[in-house]
Amino acid sequence: MSQILNGHEQGFWVITDGSQIWLNQGELPHGKAHEFNLTNCEAFVVGEYGTSPVWLVTQTRSSGMYSPRQLLDTDIELFQLIGKAVQLSEFHTSHRFCGYCSTIMHPSRTEWAMLCHNKACRQRYYPQIAPSIIVAIRREDKILLAKHTKHRNDIYTVLAGFVEVGERVEQAVSREVKEECGIEIKNIRYVSSQPWPFPHSLMLAFMADYAQGEILCDTKEILHADWYDTHSLPNLPPYGTIARRLIEDTLVLCRNDN
Repeated sequence: MSQILNGHEQGFWVITDGSQIWLNQGELPHGKAHEFNLTNCEAFVVGEYGTSPVWLVTQTRSSGMYSPRQLLDTDIELFQLIGKAVQLSEFHTSHRFCGYCSTIMHPSRTEWAMLCHNKACRQRYYPQIAPSIIVAIRREDKILLAKHTKHRNDIYTVLAGFVEVGERVEQAVSREVKEECGIEIKNIRYVSSQPWPFPHSLMLAFMADYAQGEILCDTKEILHADWYDTHSLPNLPPYGTIARRLIEDTLVLCRNDN
């Protein structure tokens, strides 16, 4: 699935170094490989956007490296391909050696996998995806929004967390809400999903209704949380994120039911 570039290939270029990508004047580079000094480099096609292939190149650059979050306002189809490329780059980097026998690994030519060529081992590794939940909670005409310790710019959003081993996703929703804000919820219903390359999650989105309890924040995770109506909203996540969709959809319900 990989090829060595001759410089004439064209498309979008996701040039990664760890979890960061190289941007050309703040934009995802688009054009011929030689325009971005991509000659004699190994590259993978991760998909197609419009009529252009989207290429992955793992390469260290001294400047112009940014988090993929810089491109959150990009068209969702292209952003998902960018995220796929970043996750695959991390997968290739973290699986350079076999975890069983320490043999050097090589990418498969037929699928997204890393292969051990030790005849006594022959392990095959696939990219790992960590399922996580995100939930919007409604209480009459208000929504629960929280400021997380990891968020900057005073953004308030809905609650989220990873699914634990042996746990149903519905159990994860209730547990995360209880752990982070101390309240209990009911009427949990699935809404949608979104691949989330920070670093390799699949966000499963839910809505739920308040059942009982008072807000008591886990200060290791949450700086502040409260109930907000449509007229008193704090700074929200950007459009294009599953969090913003949940918030917008919940606020519509709040307005329609009250």
